[in-house]
Amino acid sequence: MTDYTGAVEVGGAQDERRLAGLTIVKLAVGPMSNNAYLLRCTQTGEGLLIDAANEADRLRDLVVFEGPPVSAILTTHQHFDHWQALAEIATFAGAAVYAGEEDADELPVAVDERLHHGDVITVGDVSLEIIALRGHTPGSVAALYRDPAGIAHLFTGDSLFPGGVGRTTSPEDFTQLVDDVEARVFAELPDDTWFYPGHGNDSTLGVERPHIDEWRARGW
Repeated sequence: MTDYTGAVEVGGAQDERRLAGLTIVKLAVGPMSNNAYLLRCTQTGEGLLIDAANEADRLRDLVVFEGPPVSAILTTHQHFDHWQALAEIATFAGAAVYAGEEDADELPVAVDERLHHGDVITVGDVSLEIIALRGHTPGSVAALYRDPAGIAHLFTGDSLFPGGVGRTTSPEDFTQLVDDVEARVFAELPDDTWFYPGHGNDSTLGVERPHIDEWRARGW
């Protein structure tokens, strides 16, 4: 874990984090600098892609990195910049498609598994807990891996970034998102939890926790 920074750029190299049970590979793609994440179980070789955002040619290489094509693709939410390559990569890999229930019908392909808060999905021997974070979109979901040998790893889509929650379009949506992030993420997980957002650099909950009240006061 010591060499991983999570700092990636479009057109640049991927970054790799190697845990005892899971390899995490981060790649930035497309004109909106979206992050795509490959999660591969080290015991079985099975893989999951989080957000087939763009640049299908690069994602084809990512989904077969150090193993067979991924068996599933998780789309964190319905916004178009997170699924531009979804149809092509799902066909290429023969992968099932996962998405939050309330966003599933907005995706360009049929969703095989509609996710709800508290669901658990598997990648080989690895379990990921689904956390619904409503507000950025109605069906936004995050995925949590509790590494038995270390810290927790949380993939947040556009619901949580270093410096605040994701963009919302109404005061009600903003309040819902901050409430969910506070109750379902910060209240449940420790400070050393590392989170991986849909754009930009990673952070930890401990770095962000002191600023929640500032985010609420700021209102965006």
